[in-house]
Amino acid sequence: MMTGKTNPGNFFEDFQLGQEIIHATPRTVTEGDAALYTALYGSCFAAPSSDMFAMSLGYEGAPMDDLLVFHMVFGKTVADISLNAVANLGYAAGRFGAAVYAGDTLRAVSRVIGLKENSNGKTGVVYVQSTGLNQREEPVLDYVRWVMVNKADPSSAAPETVIPDLDPFVGEANLIVPESLDLSNYDTALSGSGLMWGDYDIGDKIDHVNGMTIEEADHMMATRLYQNTAKVHFNQHVESAGRFGRRIVYGGHVISLARSLSYNGLANAFHIVAINGGTHIAPTFAGDTIYAWTEVVGKMTIPGRDDLGALRLRMVATKDQDCAAFPDRDASGKPDPAMVLELDFTVLIPR
Repeated sequence: MMTGKTNPGNFFEDFQLGQEIIHATPRTVTEGDAALYTALYGSCFAAPSSDMFAMSLGYEGAPMDDLLVFHMVFGKTVADISLNAVANLGYAAGRFGAAVYAGDTLRAVSRVIGLKENSNGKTGVVYVQSTGLNQREEPVLDYVRWVMVNKADPSSAAPETVIPDLDPFVGEANLIVPESLDLSNYDTALSGSGLMWGDYDIGDKIDHVNGMTIEEADHMMATRLYQNTAKVHFNQHVESAGRFGRRIVYGGHVISLARSLSYNGLANAFHIVAINGGTHIAPTFAGDTIYAWTEVVGKMTIPGRDDLGALRLRMVATKDQDCAAFPDRDASGKPDPAMVLELDFTVLIPR
């Protein structure tokens, strides 16, 4: 009998502090990927939708949607980092770099920066910093995530606990703003909104009004588009005996839905420059309807630029509950039962 030919994925005890993992299967991004992404989420942001609009801002053409880039880089890491995951727990310190265009080839590499065995002795939390690179070895994205991973042998010794010290958000000095950008001729008629940086105040809450129901085919197609191999997302035969008895929707699918819904109220937030933090609060399944609202939690000027600024946003996604009342955490920090996502990110917006 032949054994040892397939990849069982890494278990918690397979990770070592400082370990570098070069992920397989570089991916050349195409216009077809961009069209399929639009078909899945219906995003209406003008820059990734129109070559002409994007070039008026200084891009070479329509860049790939920032979250499409995120998902493709993330998908590269799954087979090595989270194939045996119980849950993806959070994100931090994410920065977008060089713009990605059709024809660019992306690959990913990760480094283990933290380990902590859980008290049950059956699982542990792995912290990794992952970087996506294009064919010129330019970083297009780097971010930290932490994931709960099963142990293969619960009796194996626990590693030394190391939890990385992560900043609460990416400061303005560390934001990467493409030098080619010039928003002096930004066309608000074509973007769909006249609201700019100065029209938003810290504390503003925006109900994005619309909702979108997740179909089984949608999240399955998305998971395959990103080459995400986590069994919890695509194998109903296995998951029928799991915690929920059905496949869990990939958390990034919910992020993209919420981001697309946020166009209604934040149409000119044309580029995500940072993912400061994020938590998947509860699982999402096919048939759930996603709504979203956003709070402005910070405003930043960009040194030397009077044509654009940055907004730090906290976006909350809910399932099967609209956001007219802004469902949120209570005074003790407990999330509203409808909440499924809390994402802290920073966007560029014209001034």
